[in-house]
Amino acid sequence: MFRYILWDIDRTLLNFDLSEDKSLKMAFEKFNLGNCSDKQLDEYKIINKKYWDLLEQGKISKEGVLYGRFEEFFSLYNIDKSIVKKFNSYYQECLGLTPIFNENALEVVRYLKGKYKQFAVTNGTATAQIAKLKNSGLDKILDFVFISEKIGYAKPFIGFFDKIFEYTNDRNCDKYLIIGDSLTSDIQGGINAGIQTCWYNPYNTKIADDIKISYTINNLKQVLDIINM
Repeated sequence: MFRYILWDIDRTLLNFDLSEDKSLKMAFEKFNLGNCSDKQLDEYKIINKKYWDLLEQGKISKEGVLYGRFEEFFSLYNIDKSIVKKFNSYYQECLGLTPIFNENALEVVRYLKGKYKQFAVTNGTATAQIAKLKNSGLDKILDFVFISEKIGYAKPFIGFFDKIFEYTNDRNCDKYLIIGDSLTSDIQGGINAGIQTCWYNPYNTKIADDIKISYTINNLKQVLDIINM
């Protein structure tokens, strides 16, 4: 019987892609960089993913992600890299202001409130994530927030989950379910911690059969079927 539901935030409860697009366009406007085109958005996302993958592999720091991605992106367009820190700071603020729920996300967490302990588990920046939770109302629904920047470990490293076990004072892994879209951070993190995993796969992406996932869903309402089994 599950007691603790660990929710990833970006691309699971919240539609990060839409928020990302809007926030980048706002930052381009703020720093007088012209319109941020669809081509530029696509190029940035490729670079951004590369840097976050390096973080998950333990090959780069969080600061290296936040600044390195924009330094590389700006190099493509001869944008002055001296503004990277200020640009990133404003971009984080914008992300916090533009939370957009994925389908059924709000309904599901509201339904589970009081029935289970629900925690946010995220590798996102504290600035953006705290604001997202506040502006989306999730801070009033979820019971606690674990942010890698605050606790010193990122998913999928076991140190991240050890902090959760310390907080709950409960290491019975059968009581935990992590739900997330990322195979490399959420699912692998859950596997590393020995807890049950639920892969949110709304686009029905095909993966190798040897990846050991407890549950796979394409609609967040299916979480209710899993925990009521």
